[in-house]
Amino acid sequence: MPHDLSLWGLFWQAHIVVKLVMIGLVAASVYSWAIIIDKTLLFRRLTRAMDRFEEVFWSGRSLEELYRSLEERPTTGLASVFVAAMREWKRSFGGSGRSVASLPARIDKVLDVTIQREVERLESKLIFLASVGSAGPYLGLFGTVWGVMTSFVAIAGSNNTSLAVVAPGIAEALFATAIGLIAAIPAVIAYNKFQAEVAKAQVRLEGFADEFSAILARQVDERLAQATHAPQAA
Repeated sequence: MPHDLSLWGLFWQAHIVVKLVMIGLVAASVYSWAIIIDKTLLFRRLTRAMDRFEEVFWSGRSLEELYRSLEERPTTGLASVFVAAMREWKRSFGGSGRSVASLPARIDKVLDVTIQREVERLESKLIFLASVGSAGPYLGLFGTVWGVMTSFVAIAGSNNTSLAVVAPGIAEALFATAIGLIAAIPAVIAYNKFQAEVAKAQVRLEGFADEFSAILARQVDERLAQATHAPQAA
């Protein structure tokens, strides 16, 4: 029978196991590209949001006013770190002087937890890209080996070893390897790029958290000093 050597023909003429491998790899590739597009847009929005927040934060605007404008709406990045620290700050001043004295340590803990949550949100679904990048070529190779094995079994059954008989089966098998590489290469590149973006965002979050923690610690010291001097003046 004549063989259709187009990509569609190679797929339909392949063994059922090879077809399943190809379908799985194509589905993984499509989902990988969906993740790549989503993460690309996410990191762009995050960068713009952090730039805008830093501009407002360092403009001299009142911390209370900035907190009121952010506390009732969803926040990400630096704004989430700021809101979490300010929320702990405002809760603590409703308690005793002892609770205020330990406020810097609690704020540092809150900042660490918030940063970890932000990093986990940024890293979500990246493990899928890593899995496709590492397993994709091997799945494609499995499909190739199975296809080649099936082709040789068919050749043995027909007692015909001409190149015209061997070539279509080999082409069908190698098509699975090609799909595996097509799925794996973009996934690996995107995973490495996004991991670098996550690391960059984490450094920026931690740097802001250190600066903001120092600002709040100075205010705590000032309030404790005022509370100490007030009884002595009286």
